[in-house]
Amino acid sequence: MRLADSFRSERFGAVRIHELQRVIELDSGALDDAFSAGSRVVPPEAIRAVESQMVIVVPCMNESRSVIEGVLSGIPHDCLIVLVSNSDQLPVNRYEIEAQTLEQFCRLAGRSAISVHQQDPGLAAAIKAAGMAELIGEDGLVRAGKGEAMLIGMALAAMTGRRHVGYVDADNYVPGAVHEYCKAYAAGLHLAESPYSMVRISWHSKPKLRDGRLFFSRRGRSSEITNEWLNRFLAEYSGFGTEVIATGNAGEHAMTLELGLKLRLAGGFAVEPYEYLDLFEQFGGILESASPDVMASSGAGAADRDPQPALPRQQGRGTRPGDADAGAERGLPLAGDTARRAAGDRRVHGGAGRAGGGAGAAARAGLPAGGAAWTWSCSTTGWTPRR
Repeated sequence: MRLADSFRSERFGAVRIHELQRVIELDSGALDDAFSAGSRVVPPEAIRAVESQMVIVVPCMNESRSVIEGVLSGIPHDCLIVLVSNSDQLPVNRYEIEAQTLEQFCRLAGRSAISVHQQDPGLAAAIKAAGMAELIGEDGLVRAGKGEAMLIGMALAAMTGRRHVGYVDADNYVPGAVHEYCKAYAAGLHLAESPYSMVRISWHSKPKLRDGRLFFSRRGRSSEITNEWLNRFLAEYSGFGTEVIATGNAGEHAMTLELGLKLRLAGGFAVEPYEYLDLFEQFGGILESASPDVMASSGAGAADRDPQPALPRQQGRGTRPGDADAGAERGLPLAGDTARRAAGDRRVHGGAGRAGGGAGAAARAGLPAGGAAWTWSCSTTGWTPRR
């Protein structure tokens, strides 16, 4: 992948935000020279190395089987898939359809994945036992918000022992765009200069399904408002106007788990802009930080990537961790203990030819071989956790 060089960045304490970086070529060919004329090449082996350490979380709610199949097909083979569903289970169990779709995909592709329903009672019990009762609603189940789904996905990602987590919304109707996102995640994380790094995607137009056809709208009104106010916030403290933040509301983004496990996440749809606020509050240098080691090595940043065709544009490079509060939205702490214990009634789907259960099956699925509160056994629907 060939990326335009990033010449400008904004600093807010230990947080460095890189300007939007354009993806010039998705495939830059077999080049040995990583630099040329204002651009930088990330070789295929470097991208694959990051992908082998990446978990892609797909939050899903009532999407059609064909759309889900397209999203799954766009995720690079070496990435582990985690599907977090909040789909209806009555009158038709749409989650069962999603889990079967994922299982069939894994069997045909020879790869592994994990699925979990957000409203599963076992998941709620694990979340509560991990000390995160604020995620539980009045019905005793995890609240039905996107931020909650992303937190569940991050907790499961941390259990796998991999180093990176990325998010791809299930309502992506172009599989090639999903593939492009993941490649941009890997390229940005490879170029990041800090273990606390984030890559966020920006696009000129993102296809949505309206009245039975694809509609390529310009940046949404919510994104424009979010970006404007985040940039105003930076300007208020720096004394200089800026437009460096172009992805305040980006659903497609990835980060190192070293960063993710230091973040709090907001509930519902506030989750993406809240990540910026969380970074600024914890690592902006205005309030005392709970991570002085991160503050002392202030070399990271968040960068925006922007490729060129009409489909989603990329954003990349690193971001520093933080800890903030988004108005009325709640911050949801994500602790290491949560990652170890928030299991719930998930399914681990193995690729073709897999056999066995228990710790061996867990290890083959990319999960820790021991220390978890769950064992794994084979059933007709895939690998199923049992206490």
